[in-house]
Amino acid sequence: MADSFFSRVENPNTVITPIDTAIRFPEILEVLLAKYREDIDLFAAMVAKSSSSAELLDQIRQKSVSSAVRMSLLKIFRRAVAPVLDTETTKKLNIPTLTLVETYGTTFKPIEVLKEQFARMDSETKGALAALIGEYDTRGQLGYILTDTFFTWFEQTFAGVMSIRGPRGAGRDIELNTIFPDFEGQYPCDFVITADDDGRVLAVGFARYDSTRGGAQSDDRTGGNAYKVAKAKEYCEKTGKALRLVFISDGPGLGHKDTWREACNLDGDWNGSVRVATMKLAESRITPDWLLQTE
Repeated sequence: MADSFFSRVENPNTVITPIDTAIRFPEILEVLLAKYREDIDLFAAMVAKSSSSAELLDQIRQKSVSSAVRMSLLKIFRRAVAPVLDTETTKKLNIPTLTLVETYGTTFKPIEVLKEQFARMDSETKGALAALIGEYDTRGQLGYILTDTFFTWFEQTFAGVMSIRGPRGAGRDIELNTIFPDFEGQYPCDFVITADDDGRVLAVGFARYDSTRGGAQSDDRTGGNAYKVAKAKEYCEKTGKALRLVFISDGPGLGHKDTWREACNLDGDWNGSVRVATMKLAESRITPDWLLQTE
């Protein structure tokens, strides 16, 4: 049984770090309308000129439309025309529009209905549409803030002893095979910790901020983290290398029963080579004696 510090925490809420950057309702409506008004007006103009909803989608997906504007238009298309089409699929221009139309076209709202609706859309309705398409605009931002906060704390705490690198915000993860060329397969990490005296890799880590989590999402996360531990352990046993795994997990979602249970199971796993910490616990959990004892 792993020696899990987390399993001894009686009240998860006492160790969770709140990060709050959200604009409240109804103030958010004005913010999103200001952000998306031009794109909504452009969408309306494109509707007026299109002879079919399929043609409208094709016009939106033209390379002449900037990627940022195209994403906004695709979000509107999904909300107003075809909810079955997700923007992650439609933004991939290597997928022909004809393929999308042949597969999903029967679900498209008729262009005649769209023309009538967008021709008489008032500011209040535009505000509601802007709120819908901007609903997930801040997704991932809290994770970036958490990562940046951890990086700043680490650099200030361990200056001259250890270094940390990785994307502070949006950016490409560090693949473990770029650190250890003999590592086989994909293993994306959020950060890598090295010793300053000899450059030795001490730990790799992952940072996640869960505003809310449960059900299948938590199941996916649990399986993914267990896989990370198993793969790292397999590699170290095969090569004789030593490595620590750091999971910076935070946010109200961490307190959900299944997610908290996962943190308890991860913490202390692999004979103590795995540690989980929130920012409130970083000082007591991510310590130099633990990180440097990897030989």
